[in-house]
Amino acid sequence: MSDATANSTTSGPGEAQFGDYVALLKPRVMSLVVFTALVGLLVAPVAVPPMIGFTAILFIAIGAGASGALNMWYDADIDGVMKRTARRPVPSGKVAPGEALGLGIALSPMSVAMLGLATNWFAAGLLAFTIFFYAVIYTIWLKRMTPQNIVIGGAAGAFPPMIGWAVATGGVSLESALMFGLIFMWTPPHFWALALFMKSDYHKAKVPMLTVTHGREETRRQILIYTILLVPVAIGAAFTSIGGPLYLAVAVALNAIFLKGAWAIWRRDETVAEADAYATEKKVFRFSLYYLFLHFGALLAEAALRPYGLGGW
Repeated sequence: MSDATANSTTSGPGEAQFGDYVALLKPRVMSLVVFTALVGLLVAPVAVPPMIGFTAILFIAIGAGASGALNMWYDADIDGVMKRTARRPVPSGKVAPGEALGLGIALSPMSVAMLGLATNWFAAGLLAFTIFFYAVIYTIWLKRMTPQNIVIGGAAGAFPPMIGWAVATGGVSLESALMFGLIFMWTPPHFWALALFMKSDYHKAKVPMLTVTHGREETRRQILIYTILLVPVAIGAAFTSIGGPLYLAVAVALNAIFLKGAWAIWRRDETVAEADAYATEKKVFRFSLYYLFLHFGALLAEAALRPYGLGGW
């Protein structure tokens, strides 16, 4: 970042409060990380003692927060010109860029080391790679270089259930790969739906989101393509050791609704008033949030029912 950018992001009203440092950790993103990692841990075939499980999830969350702080440090310049992100702690001037960087650097190795000591080093290695992937490969490299930023970068958000599984088992499996794939394939249509009604933000920030580089029509087509590719991954998990009839029913229903929404976006007439178009896109975006939560909730329900002979096949 330029000196001018750094200076502009450090000037602002008042001193940083505790909540501003919490915001640096991206608590909304962290909540998704915690939930999917917890599901990955609980559906694994190896039971984890509650205290070890709590400790593991805590340090996975801290690792996610560390990568969020590093992201906010590096992206302060573009965050400041985007309406959606302008009030974040660094561009709003509440937290200095150096503080965000320092927090991210301090929490990253600590979270990895403590996860390794508390569980196993394979899980810790996955957490370290996830932090590196989000902070370096996605934030520093991909985000400003290619419209495939969110496609490839989505892997960072897809690792948590795999880390949770590794905490319990010490490795990976088809089941953890499918949980990874569910989030990975969900990420592009989820974010592109957002980008369709936040296009002006990415234009102003000169971020090469697909809506900026290839236009709205191509973005809508890609949403449909990735949603179609997502369906077999999501439903396929039903036929593994972590799935069952309940998950299958939930997955079929959710994917039918999501596919219908993607189809509506693709077929939308570009001459329709923007307010009407955005209503469709916002509806699909909001549903995509429930989509992921309910898939992992169904996996968790299958695991809870299994000891009573009700979950699984």
